[in-house]
This record gives sequence, C-alpha cells and structure tokens, in this order.
Amino acid sequence: MLERTLRGIAGIFILFSVLLAVKVDIRWLWFTAFVGLNLLQSAFTNWCPMITLLKKCGINECCSTNKDGGKK
Repeated sequence: MLERTLRGIAGIFILFSVLLAVKVDIRWLWFTAFVGLNLLQSAFTNWCPMITLLKKCGINECCSTNKDGGKK
C-alpha cells in the first residue's frame, strides 16, 4: 500500500507540474525535475522523504500475500 501510494503521488506531481508548465509557466518544470531527482536519489540511498511523511500520516506497508493472492 505504501509503495503504491508513493508511486501514485509521484505520478500526479509529475503530470500536474508538466500541465502547469504548459499552461502557466515553463518554470514549473523545475518542480518536475525536483520530483525526478528525489526518485533517483531514493533508488541509490533507499530513503525517500515522501515515505517518511506517509508513514507519519499512518499509511503502512501492506501485509504480504501468499501465492494465490490471499492475505497471510
């Protein structure tokens, strides 16, 4: 659940900032670059500021599932 929420938020931020860059001001692409750089650094450091924030908001990692898709 946590990782799906993170990917959803990142996707929304990127699409929204590109839309703002096209409709409002090209400088919104700096926000797109910021999100991309955060994703890149989290790939190397295994730490993401948004995950820390989401955990503080009460969104936890999903429990594991077995092979048939049911919860353990």
